[in-house]
Amino acid sequence: MRLNKFLAEATGMGRRAADQAIAAGRVQVNGNTAIVGQEVNPPDQVRLDEQPITTEGQTSTTILLNKPVGYVVSRNGQGSRTIYELLPKEYQQLKPVGRLDKNSSGLLLLTNDGQLTYELTHPSRQKEKVYEVTLDKPLTPLHHQMVTDYGVLLDDGPSKFQLKRSHDSDGSQWQITMYEGRNRQIRRTFSALGYTVSTLHRIQFGSYLLGDVASGDFTSV
Repeated sequence: MRLNKFLAEATGMGRRAADQAIAAGRVQVNGNTAIVGQEVNPPDQVRLDEQPITTEGQTSTTILLNKPVGYVVSRNGQGSRTIYELLPKEYQQLKPVGRLDKNSSGLLLLTNDGQLTYELTHPSRQKEKVYEVTLDKPLTPLHHQMVTDYGVLLDDGPSKFQLKRSHDSDGSQWQITMYEGRNRQIRRTFSALGYTVSTLHRIQFGSYLLGDVASGDFTSV
């Protein structure tokens, strides 16, 4: 087994993060500093930051949380409430798959399955994500076309996604479908056009749907 896959399965980190840890010299195999791309097999002994690592007895656990507004996706809220305050002790070690900012709500996955994290977040996988968004004013046809057809230039590149108008909307409520996951991309895109996102709520991530999970509640998936 590739060492990065072993680390991902044993710790919940992604394979890229595992490779970075290996390249930084934080991983040893049988007492020797590991190299990226190395293979490991029983009875090889693997250590990360001087701590022994094993996959024996580990059960894969994934939960789907309906994150409320006002909670940060972090262990240290620095004065803000964190999502871990919503979870019982047995789920405290799970790691979030991606992010939702403090003022956003909806579907957030947490897992100890490094392979699942990789499959959902690696750019090559391009998993579908769907959001419900409310703007502070109706979106003009020109700006709609810019977002969906041409893209809006941001400081980290063009931003483009699909827009579907919500039923009975005056043009301020939209369903957004996108495949990227750049930091605050939706908010920054509309801000560049002169709009403020009033509410942002994620309802789908890949094959996972929020469904009827109540705000602040979670379910195993």
